[in-house]
Amino acid sequence: MLTYIKLFMTAVFWGGTFIAGKIVAKDALPFSASFLRFAIASVFLVLITWRVEGKLPRIEQSLFIPICLLGLTGVFAYNVFFFKGLLSIDAGRAALIIALNPVMISFFSSILFKEELTPVKIIGILMSVTGAMTVVSRGNPLHLFQGHLGWGELNIFGCVVSWVSFSLIGKFVLGKMSPLVSICYSALAGTAALLVPALMEGIWSFLPACSATTWFGLFYLGFFGTVLGFVWYYEGIKKIGPTKAGLFINVVPLSAVVLAFFLLDEPLTLSLLIGTVLVSTGIYLTNTNLGKPNT
Repeated sequence: MLTYIKLFMTAVFWGGTFIAGKIVAKDALPFSASFLRFAIASVFLVLITWRVEGKLPRIEQSLFIPICLLGLTGVFAYNVFFFKGLLSIDAGRAALIIALNPVMISFFSSILFKEELTPVKIIGILMSVTGAMTVVSRGNPLHLFQGHLGWGELNIFGCVVSWVSFSLIGKFVLGKMSPLVSICYSALAGTAALLVPALMEGIWSFLPACSATTWFGLFYLGFFGTVLGFVWYYEGIKKIGPTKAGLFINVVPLSAVVLAFFLLDEPLTLSLLIGTVLVSTGIYLTNTNLGKPNT
């Protein structure tokens, strides 16, 4: 029971990152916010990795470039797109676009790694994409072809591209080291890459003016949204398996939409509700074994 509670809370934490990100994006520039988020996360990840592994494991020379790529995609690019996107679009809409991540990972894994793509998963992919298009176009898909797609949506789509790239590269790295070690080193690599842009952005002048609310948002993103969420999610995978644990990803867009409604007063429009149902159902179908023959 505790495992299921942790997985549910992980999904809520991840939904909450969109609310925290929206708050932080109002006061912090993208590179500075991204650097601070992962500077906080890196401290905790190093401590947890040291405790679990007994040390910081040595990186094989062949893994140096892949780990740097993990940092550049999943940490550097993803978070810059994330904070830029949240400057101009609602947290709930952003969450539903980013909810395409597991669906797109399944799609590209079938192409690149020849993973089986069942008819049920194909239906799930189509439903999720339709749901995302409904949300982005505010219920009128023709808007996508009439120049109504803004920079906010494009940046959030950049998050999807970054995370899919991170996950596909991670398939190679995870064969060589544990998830905890790989996320620890990729966080360190991404944080290091973010330092220079953050300095150029004027992070030192921003820090003294950073409000308590912004600091809480950054801590939430770094600890709850990154460290605790990651540790609990992989604990769940270890105890109940990736299929059952993956189903909790359905809760992420739902929790983001609900939290955005209550905490940010974002409207629950018909297109947002329809998109939420389509995306969540699509994620469920993509992450189940329905339609897969028993072997």
